[in-house]
Amino acid sequence: MLTRQQLEARETATLAPYATFSADSRGRAYLEAESTTRTAFQKDRDRVLHTTAFRRLEAKTQVFLNAQGDHYRTRLTHTLEVGQVARSVALTLGLNETLAETLALAHDLGHPPFGHAGERVLNALMAEQGEMGHGGFDHNGQARRIVTLLEDRYADFPGLNLTHETLDGLNKHDRAGLERPSLEAQLVDAADALAYTAHDLDDGLRSGLITPAHLAELPLWNELLARVPTAAPDLTERDRRTLHRELLGWLISDLTQSSDAAIAASGVATAQAARQYPAGLITYSPPMRELLRDTGAFLRENLYRHWRVEMQVEQATRVLETLFRAFLARPSMLPPTVRARAEAEGLPRAVCDFVAGMTDRYALETYGLITPP
Repeated sequence: MLTRQQLEARETATLAPYATFSADSRGRAYLEAESTTRTAFQKDRDRVLHTTAFRRLEAKTQVFLNAQGDHYRTRLTHTLEVGQVARSVALTLGLNETLAETLALAHDLGHPPFGHAGERVLNALMAEQGEMGHGGFDHNGQARRIVTLLEDRYADFPGLNLTHETLDGLNKHDRAGLERPSLEAQLVDAADALAYTAHDLDDGLRSGLITPAHLAELPLWNELLARVPTAAPDLTERDRRTLHRELLGWLISDLTQSSDAAIAASGVATAQAARQYPAGLITYSPPMRELLRDTGAFLRENLYRHWRVEMQVEQATRVLETLFRAFLARPSMLPPTVRARAEAEGLPRAVCDFVAGMTDRYALETYGLITPP
């Protein structure tokens, strides 16, 4: 049986010098004993995996509402795909695979129901509350709030008491312009974009909202077809799956090779040096960045703003606005734990936390309970 110290020694022996090492962790906000058989980052990963917030991702929208089909990605399957990409690239680059996986599992915990549409609605509703709105709502900040405060699982501290490295990795922005996220955090950010680009394109084709004819002028699509010359013009189910698999492999290979070259050229030799480097080191090649920019613009115009998706946005807006305002007007409808949070932080923030934590299904059911038939 391997001890934590032996696992830490294995990291030291096998990871690249610019990786984030478990043994060098700055610890946790609340002092507690570390596991005898898991590294600090393994402990973080396991705590994230067992949260209520993680389980709820199964019934939260990625692009299509959860009830619209069994095979479309949910926020949970998206998270798992991000984790797979992050682990694969981290292993190849010699980064800390466990920290990358932990950040991938946690990165979308703060998403509200109905995807990015729900996030925009809650942000606008909180902005209406002035100072009581605490600066609005965004899913990155909410993820950190969940793991530091809202998950109520331990008697000795609020939240999950994750390591400083994991918490730091959930902050996607540069630190006052002086420091960047760890390479593992940079990797998860890239893996997130890689995964949703590939699977949103796949789900768009599966749904019929995007057709091969729509994609005819998209450079990434045409280059992808050149890589899979056997794909039929009308795209059978097998063709679509083959193209998705090829696209993932192509993107992962470009990200890995370009990042490896950027790290080597930078000369960074420690995790701290990588964080202080003036440019991000997890990157695509310039041609791939251009292809991805074009693809992102295509998806925004042809999928995310498709009239059928816009109907979901309208539904999300009505449901979340109704719930938020109803709970503000009649806080007695809130569960006792939420009312207690309102006393500590104000009613708007407590209501926002409660609504943001709902799944699509629960939000729709609750909306049905408080609106006339």
